[in-house]
Amino acid sequence: MRPHEPQSATVPVGIGLRRGELMREIETQRPALDFLEVAPENWIRFGGPAKARFKALLEDYPLYTHGLSLSIGGPAPLEMGFVDAVGEFLDEYQPRLYSEHLSFCSDNAHLYDLMPIPFTEAAIEHVVARIDTVQQRLGRRLVLENVSYYSPVASTMDEQSFILKILERADCDLLLDVNNVFVNSVNHGYDPYAFIDAMPAERVCYLHVAGHHEVEPNLIIDTHGAPVSTPVWDLLAHTYRHVGAVPTLLERDFDIPPLTDLMDEVATIRRVADQALNGEAA
Repeated sequence: MRPHEPQSATVPVGIGLRRGELMREIETQRPALDFLEVAPENWIRFGGPAKARFKALLEDYPLYTHGLSLSIGGPAPLEMGFVDAVGEFLDEYQPRLYSEHLSFCSDNAHLYDLMPIPFTEAAIEHVVARIDTVQQRLGRRLVLENVSYYSPVASTMDEQSFILKILERADCDLLLDVNNVFVNSVNHGYDPYAFIDAMPAERVCYLHVAGHHEVEPNLIIDTHGAPVSTPVWDLLAHTYRHVGAVPTLLERDFDIPPLTDLMDEVATIRRVADQALNGEAA
């Protein structure tokens, strides 16, 4: 079976491509993945052998992209030179989609973190206008991810209402990060199942699932550095029942284990998806 053929009867599943040992393992083992994901800004400036290795992997695996630096909610003007550089990358490699974070990461300098946008009408107008600018410049639909956050922001509405209004007013799609929903539900005291059910299924075109670190029973940190927890697996199953067979990424950015361990979690995603979509008990 070729690696790029879907391994689940229902849902394509992939992992993030990271240079170093993980990339070497993928190159040598050619695991049964349905796609690879990269952050464009981590690959834009690479040429020579690194680019050749990257292109060789894309002969076997479709590409999804998930950016880190667009700062769609930032107060500073959009960096159009950066947008154009991303556009050139997308034009060259033709990924299935370009996703980013519904957050900001820069003002007069890069903040090296994903900061929450205040949940206000003014912020919605600001973000919607910037989404339109980016989509017009790239000639592509933008897919935005709900992010985790830890401190209250100066808001006039809740997170759910904020996301729904952005999706309603901007012609963009949603990357629904299931772990982020769970993390925020614990940290800010809401029902994660009701949150998932409120998201418009027709706008959800991509899912992320990851591990987190429980500091206290009411404080969870989204680390992407641990296996997926049982409550998040349960929420993922519920998500599939709501949105259907949506491509899903296993996120692991820190304390990355051997590829065989990641593939065990990939197998769990496929099993959860198949059971949820076929009406089987977990």
